[in-house]
Amino acid sequence: MAHETGHRAERKEEDRMEGELLLTFADFGGRPDTGEDAGPAMRRALTAAAEARRPVRLAIEPGRYDFYAESAERASYYITNTASEQENPNPAKTIGILMKGLKDFTLDGGGALFLFHGKMTMFVIDECERIAVRNLRTDFAQPTVAEMRISRIGDGCMDVSVHPDSRYSIAEGRLSWTGPGWSFLEGPMQAYDPERNVTWRIDNVVARAESAEELAPGTIRLRFGEEPGEALAVGWTLQVRDGIRDQVGAFIHRSRDVKWRDVGVHFTHGLGIVGQFSADLSFRRLDMSPRPETGRTVAAFADFVHLSGCGGKIEIADSRFVGAHDDVINVHGTHLRIVGRPSERQLAVRFMHPQTYGFAAFAAGDEIEFVRAGSLTPFGRGRVAAAELTCPREMLLTLEDRPPEGIGETDVVENATWTPEAEIRGNYFARIPTRGVLATTRRPVVIADNVFERMRMSAVLVADDAASWYESGRVEDLTVRGNRFIECGGPDQAVIAIVPENEEIDEEAPVHSGIRIEDNVFETREARVLDAKSMRSLEFSGNTVRFLDEDAAEPEQRAFRFVACSEVKIGNNRFEKGFAQA
Repeated sequence: MAHETGHRAERKEEDRMEGELLLTFADFGGRPDTGEDAGPAMRRALTAAAEARRPVRLAIEPGRYDFYAESAERASYYITNTASEQENPNPAKTIGILMKGLKDFTLDGGGALFLFHGKMTMFVIDECERIAVRNLRTDFAQPTVAEMRISRIGDGCMDVSVHPDSRYSIAEGRLSWTGPGWSFLEGPMQAYDPERNVTWRIDNVVARAESAEELAPGTIRLRFGEEPGEALAVGWTLQVRDGIRDQVGAFIHRSRDVKWRDVGVHFTHGLGIVGQFSADLSFRRLDMSPRPETGRTVAAFADFVHLSGCGGKIEIADSRFVGAHDDVINVHGTHLRIVGRPSERQLAVRFMHPQTYGFAAFAAGDEIEFVRAGSLTPFGRGRVAAAELTCPREMLLTLEDRPPEGIGETDVVENATWTPEAEIRGNYFARIPTRGVLATTRRPVVIADNVFERMRMSAVLVADDAASWYESGRVEDLTVRGNRFIECGGPDQAVIAIVPENEEIDEEAPVHSGIRIEDNVFETREARVLDAKSMRSLEFSGNTVRFLDEDAAEPEQRAFRFVACSEVKIGNNRFEKGFAQA
């Protein structure tokens, strides 16, 4: 009851904005439950909000509103971790709701459902300040992840029942998936076991089938000649997508003080909510899971929340994240490789990962850090006097002073100004094939009071690299407290992994420092509890570790692995064997 009272008090406080102008969506032609395109009405409403030059609240009447890709706005945005030039040559996004340059604006959904049709980025919040999105549900009429339930296996064939929201066609015995403006044959696949409430990645057995035939509408028989090649079971759901992240769910770009409250995001194409060079982002009571009435099992084509090069304070609290095709939360920066020295105070730097490029990663006044690619340790700092994006792959940085001597061929720079602090608290994570929370930022991070259920990889990952994804940077203050980890990880994936991707390892020059893991409950079978590499000042205390296999030998010894770590403190923990699973 106290928790609900707190929510009511918070909502009452958020309702207050001095001098606020109330607009209603109906005044601009937004009519619920008609099936007509609500996009033009939304554009008229947002134009009026921009012209008001005072705080505005746009109130939506309850009901369903439909947004169609055919009439949506289009604008080019380069978004981190999405698609390469080869995968998606055109960076234009199809945008359902574009908020551009707004200040002091609240979109109050009133419990409405916004239903999107076709491949779209549902929201773009660009160069805005003090924005609130609240009391709203969003979904897609036809998700770009197709789903089918296995109804029979045997005799070199498999029967599947296709979900009604997934469309398909069969030509010359080949099954393909179709939707408004898109189609695909092959792509990444996952299996979902409803009994264990777990998903994991598998080979695309549907694309590998020798032939497909329709037994009845929505029922397909796949023939393999021998066996599907994967250990499958009747009752499991197969999920498949094309793998090209050409859109995202919502994009928050160069904005500040953006709050999402009581929002259901029930499907996103590509990455989910992406923040890029934005500050002070707050997400409370998000529901990123399939709407129960749809019977679907997937809510995200890739990550749920992906924050790159952000600043200020990031808050993600009291939310539900169920059914993604990649990580839940990823907070990081970007390493750019130093590729030239046009003059004594200038550097040419380059985006290295194929799927991250095209945006201004530095601006005048930003502080940068020089990082050795091999060891991932800093060797100098500087300040940007001017920055120019010379082409989508490279930037020219003019520094206030000369850069340090001895820059190596693969050394990189990180934007040290755009590094956020973060609090991730009170959330539930389930049906995730990869990791729960990835955090690489030098400012304070708290991961507390969450439940991580059966992540197939590490529940918490602290990486940092300058050779693969080029996701920066180092961690100096991280607290993992009061969480419950239920069967996360695996034989090669610790529940908590502190594993920077440095090839040159020196205990005297660690990558990370200042990590506390305390008062958590770990329930694990084959996964190590903690892997730590190249760090200083690590404390693991007050935790309960339960090995679910009764014959677990030496539980305390098998819980940890340390490589080039110093100042490690382990104490006041409880180790148990053979815990009876609830």
